[in-house]
Amino acid sequence: MVLEAKKPVKHHKAPSKSKGAKKKKVSLKFTIDCSHPVEDGIMNAGDFEKYLNERIKVNGKTGNLGNNVTIERAKSKITITSDIQFSKRYLKYLTKKYLKKNTLRDWLRVVASAKDTYELRYFQVQYNVFVVVVSVRFL
Repeated sequence: MVLEAKKPVKHHKAPSKSKGAKKKKVSLKFTIDCSHPVEDGIMNAGDFEKYLNERIKVNGKTGNLGNNVTIERAKSKITITSDIQFSKRYLKYLTKKYLKKNTLRDWLRVVASAKDTYELRYFQVQYNVFVVVVSVRFL
């Protein structure tokens, strides 16, 4: 009887991350177009910019924008540039909150006009005429 020597079992280790591994640098740019309400005089773009500066949270803290997030205003367009992960949906949330605070939510809505742009538009009010036909029976 011949005994065969067993081959040693090789264990594969998962590649370990180096301690100095850096995350990818993300550069995001979002725009909120407030031109219609600003032109009509029902909203102030500077006020909205100030609101965003005070309310945007970075790492769970408000007023912690630092160099990571910048907010710029050009006439009635507000541009938010971020070097960290930042959600476009979060901007929509803050915009809706601002509109509600200033009682504009009943007239304006936030619409995504492009992949990186929101636009404030008026609700389309349709006047539907409902005709009620009353039938009168004569006895």
